[in-house]
Amino acid sequence: MAAPSLLNWRRVSSFTGPVPRARHGHRAVAIRELMIIFGGGNEGIADELHVYNTATNQWFLPAVRGDIPPGCAAHGFVCDGTRILVFGGMVEYGRYSNELYELQASRWLWKKVKPHPPSSGLPPCPRLGHSFSLYGNKCYLFGGLANESEDSNNNVPRYLNDFYELELQHGSGVVGWSIPVTKGVVPSPRESHTAVIYCKKDSGSPKMYVFGGMCGARLDDLWQLDLETMSWSKPETKGTVPLPRSLHTASVIGNKMYIFGGWVPYKGENTETSPHDCEWRCTSSFSYLNLDTTEWTTLVSDSQEDKKNSRPRPRAGHCAVAIGTRLYFWSGRDGYKKALNSQVCCKDLWYLDTEKPPAPSQVQLIKATTNSFHVKWDEVSTVEGYLLQLSTDLPYQTASSDSSAAPNLQGVRMDPHRQGSNNIIPNSISDTVNSAKTEQTAMKETSVKNKPDFKALTDSNAILYPSLASNASNHNSCVVDMLRKNEGPHSSANVGVLSSCLDVRTVIPETSVSSTVSSTQIMVTQQTIKTESSSTNGAVVKDETSLTTFGTKSEVDEYALPATKISRVETHATATPFFKETPSNPVATMKGGERQWCDVGIFKNNTALVSQFYLLPKGKQSISKVGDADVPDYSLLKKQDLVPGTGYRFRVAAINGCGIGPFSKISEFKTCIPGFPGAPSAVRISKNVEGIHLSWEPPTSPSGNILEYSAYLAIRTSQIQDNPNQLVFMRIYCGLKTSCIVTAGQLANAHIDYTSRPAIVFRISAKNEKGYGPATQVRWLQGNNKKAPLN
Repeated sequence: MAAPSLLNWRRVSSFTGPVPRARHGHRAVAIRELMIIFGGGNEGIADELHVYNTATNQWFLPAVRGDIPPGCAAHGFVCDGTRILVFGGMVEYGRYSNELYELQASRWLWKKVKPHPPSSGLPPCPRLGHSFSLYGNKCYLFGGLANESEDSNNNVPRYLNDFYELELQHGSGVVGWSIPVTKGVVPSPRESHTAVIYCKKDSGSPKMYVFGGMCGARLDDLWQLDLETMSWSKPETKGTVPLPRSLHTASVIGNKMYIFGGWVPYKGENTETSPHDCEWRCTSSFSYLNLDTTEWTTLVSDSQEDKKNSRPRPRAGHCAVAIGTRLYFWSGRDGYKKALNSQVCCKDLWYLDTEKPPAPSQVQLIKATTNSFHVKWDEVSTVEGYLLQLSTDLPYQTASSDSSAAPNLQGVRMDPHRQGSNNIIPNSISDTVNSAKTEQTAMKETSVKNKPDFKALTDSNAILYPSLASNASNHNSCVVDMLRKNEGPHSSANVGVLSSCLDVRTVIPETSVSSTVSSTQIMVTQQTIKTESSSTNGAVVKDETSLTTFGTKSEVDEYALPATKISRVETHATATPFFKETPSNPVATMKGGERQWCDVGIFKNNTALVSQFYLLPKGKQSISKVGDADVPDYSLLKKQDLVPGTGYRFRVAAINGCGIGPFSKISEFKTCIPGFPGAPSAVRISKNVEGIHLSWEPPTSPSGNILEYSAYLAIRTSQIQDNPNQLVFMRIYCGLKTSCIVTAGQLANAHIDYTSRPAIVFRISAKNEKGYGPATQVRWLQGNNKKAPLN
């Protein structure tokens, strides 16, 4: 973690959508990039569910339905996958709740649930200010504040230290409450404390840590409960313990528990008076406890003043959410002395990166031309930009462009019309069976037509560098979320494009097993055929592996096409040429034996058009510093164009408030050689009496006259059984027409690819005077059954 003086707080101020009113006593959880907020009070208790998308900087109100709970404050709020549980809280002044509600965020459906009471003893009484923590399939309830009076206007507080366990059913519903028998001294009664659960990696049992709270006076004690032995203890700690406090937040990232804000003793108090007589104030102090070593570290002390408004002002009753290694804080109650009974609430949203981001995935190729690459990499959550670098073995030349022009820090901004032009000339592939057996392939992204692009919305105030720009709008139409991190470009991956879950993966080139099979296709661009879904209002969380923040209420059809429907897939990029993965950083024969890396630029999003790069200053091995967030003055650097038929190595690093993270593994791509046709596009599949009708559009860049097309079908062989990633193709069509019939007999021999969603795989390529160009690969989704494709 950065030293206190190096903390880089960010205030997010340019939201879109309906911003919730300021409040305190609310609660928040995270589902992927979404921060979901419920309840709280300020001039009445709020009953709306608000969602903030940290990736698009948008607030929205989902269209909830079902058993919608009443508004509440100081309640329990936990998230299990894509379901959220709400327990207890204050529903109106002096009246508390002990009801339990479940929200299925996949449908924004509320349901009131009734757990079985404990086998011995009573269920939890109505309360507020309790802790409600989730681990595995159980929630743990501790403490809180009850009202002893039956008259809600006559509040008689009773602090609690009871402990309950709530067993959950898988997916939805609960089993019931139980009262575990614990060992050791139980913590004193309290409310407005925090409780987190942490389990040391690869060893140890899960432990619940209770810190602080209120019991007439604020508390600063730390308690530990071993959830396997159910033993309470007070761990010995090192370092400076935070001041006694309540209404603070505690968030776990890695092995650290971060404590922020809350009510603390007023520093001007008379130390001889009883703690019950002290005055209290809000604080913006920030500390963490290393849960492995139980050592406290102060990041922002209570005595540090913030005259520049560079961090959140003091507050209590706020909410905090950890998304990745980033902490978000929103709203809360302001005010310095309890005697003033201040009810002013903050309405600001802040975040803080707690460590440098991890390395992104390898750079992947979407499209190549003779002098440019369109590349992408998997998104890294909660980052502010990406530094893309390249290296080549060619001697660096003087840039052909005007080096005095101010560069674009996102890299080279291409003309949007040029980006979508038809002058893309991909590399050639051999028309013989044995061509390039060892070369790897790259992929092409697709998305379903007419789907809105919400990723194009960016937060200009949350950018690491003021000059950091977003990518050209044409590239924001390719909105892709890789759902698995750190995958190499040859792995299978499910890709979600808004409400449509396109299945895109890179395929290793295959070798022919028959004289009827066309040449090995080095270049493969891919699209997925599936049924489109209709769009409605609202937000959907499909399941734990597919989360869409805006889109449909209906489930996406992932099965084979019905006989009466033609599915269309709009493609956003053409063929991809030679791709080679370099598994580790190579050492080239260059200055000092180290490879020289040049900056392409800093990018807001995870895609880039590369046609130039910045030349290294004399005597330097790289431009940007990796150890901190320093950015070079690109206006002082010369640029160099990419050269046709040349190999370039790429690597990328993510940037956040803590600086530049480690670089990805290295990928290598080659620019195209002019003259070969592009890949066919807009593939359609529909069923007919004979089998299926397969059609396509000619290449957007034919580079001359198209002499013929070839269509191929992946077939079942023993070779595939031994290596499922090594597909074998049979040519099923060769001719000038842009369509063909695939018979039921041919489909009976089709290989069903299960590396991702089950699908039949086709490839289509075009040939001109120079030979065959790259192929378009199509995955025709077959559902989850293993029946014949036309059944």
